[in-house]
Amino acid sequence: MVILASVFAVLAALLHVLFFAYESLLFERPEVHARFRTRTEDVPAVKPWAYNQGFYNLFLAIGALVGVVLALSGQETVGLALVLLACGSMLAAALVLVATNRAMARAAVTQGAFPLLAVLFAVVALLS
Repeated sequence: MVILASVFAVLAALLHVLFFAYESLLFERPEVHARFRTRTEDVPAVKPWAYNQGFYNLFLAIGALVGVVLALSGQETVGLALVLLACGSMLAAALVLVATNRAMARAAVTQGAFPLLAVLFAVVALLS
């Protein structure tokens, strides 16, 4: 189960690194800010928020990856705890997204599917 938790945690982390790139590095591009339903004329007002949100996503990704490295290098409990914290936060954010705007359900599934699987497999690994 540790391997499955690790695989899904890495996938979740890679996706959140992509979100970081979109939000913090590429947000001004029309094809990028359109993904976030932001009109071009609103980009100057939204960009500081997006930039900050991108770093949140990057830090969660780093936490998940550090957890995977620890879990696979013999510190399973500590590593899985980090995976649970990082991927649990990713999953919680996806739930908040869909709870506040049902039209964002597809985005929430994209954001939350890998973290959900990482959390489930990490919990099973810790309980077994």
